Amino acid sequence: MKNKKRSKNEKQFGNWAPADSGGRIYWIEITGRFGWKARYVKEVDMNEETLAFRQEIIDEHGILREIHEKFPIDKGHQKLDRHDN
Repeated sequence: MKNKKRSKNEKQFGNWAPADSGGRIYWIEITGRFGWKARYVKEVDMNEETLAFRQEIIDEHGILREIHEKFPIDKGHQKLDRHDN
């Protein structure tokens, strides 16, 4: 079962890195019309069980602007206050 989940995650996200916990972190980036990106990040344990899932919004300069934590609890969009413009 773990191998099926791993294969599905690798195919769906396309990018992954080992996590310190022994699991993996998967991600995929989608570019919007104005150069901003949405990055979807999924963290899993050693058995490929989902620990966390979030959407990150990155502006055209590569600055993280918003995070939407969706799992384990949907916290809605959280805008990040950046003073480095």
